[in-house]
Amino acid sequence: MAYKKIEQYDEETTQGLMKNYKNVLGYLGEDAEREGLIKTPERLAKAMQYLTQGYQQDAHAIINSAKFHEDVSEMVIVKDIEIFSMCEHHMLPFFGKAHVAYIPNGWITGLSKIARVVDVYARRLQVQERLTVDIMNAIKETLNPIGVAVVIEAKHLCMMMRGVGKQNSVTTTSAFDGEFHKDSTRSEFVKLIGADLH
Repeated sequence: MAYKKIEQYDEETTQGLMKNYKNVLGYLGEDAEREGLIKTPERLAKAMQYLTQGYQQDAHAIINSAKFHEDVSEMVIVKDIEIFSMCEHHMLPFFGKAHVAYIPNGWITGLSKIARVVDVYARRLQVQERLTVDIMNAIKETLNPIGVAVVIEAKHLCMMMRGVGKQNSVTTTSAFDGEFHKDSTRSEFVKLIGADLH
């Protein structure tokens, strides 16, 4: 399966979502025909398709599209990758940063592909815990590295806007495989993602 970036909207899906979002507006007590809301169902239908486009993308194909043989075995880190995802429990956003590292075992991939893999899984209905593991597994399965590490720090609007209403809480999740199970390797990774080297 070849990888290519596509930004288009399925007409049947768009029409179905528009009809349902128009009904939602009515159930909320709004007039879906008033000026400010006339195009809202269409905008929302397209926005939701964009925000969940990860279902139509293949992380393995993305990595394989820029997979190169290199005899290096030093840690590769891409940190501070912005993430925007949707909590599957309330369909409210969570956002933050992902830090991804791997130790090559004969193969590397283009650095931008790591960020694209993060997007593939973030642009689905998610929980942060699964998102972290999904990213790790895609890199592990495609590059077969000596080790993989993923740490995500995010704020969840489902905690900030509703329910417990905690504005400053940050959720951190991590997933480690291979060499990163060793304290020394994991400590080096954590130190490097916390350092301001640039």
